[in-house]
Amino acid sequence: MNKITIPNYKTLELKNIVLDYNGTIALDGVMKESVKKLIRELSLSFRVHIITADTFGSVATQSEGLDITLKILSSSDHTQEKAEYIKELGVEGCIAFGNGNNDAKMLENAAVGIAVMGEEGCAKDTLLSCDIVCHCIDDAFALVLHPKRLIATLRK
Repeated sequence: MNKITIPNYKTLELKNIVLDYNGTIALDGVMKESVKKLIRELSLSFRVHIITADTFGSVATQSEGLDITLKILSSSDHTQEKAEYIKELGVEGCIAFGNGNNDAKMLENAAVGIAVMGEEGCAKDTLLSCDIVCHCIDDAFALVLHPKRLIATLRK
């Protein structure tokens, strides 16, 4: 567990990192090598989860060798399925990352929700339901790897 006290905001006790795949950590089904390296680093301190519809059918191959839990969405309501996944893990222990409309509830429910404005952009509802917006996934991961950045952004 990673405990982070954010002045005049809240104390976080984070265990899980939940990642949307396409648009957040991958582009057109392909994960950048820098993302793989950062996931390896994050998985030393957190349980890392990738949750995806696997639109391109590539997530299993792309995440090979990474210490992650892979959740392939199976329902007709991906927004609700992602939100429920966070609840099952325990919302207070989760930091979630996403960019699409179907990520909005997941980010809203997580202890910290981070919207990523990558190459695919970011859905308006997702922007309105997150705690932080980052311009790329590498910057978003840096907030977790360097918690003082997270504190500086969220403190009141």
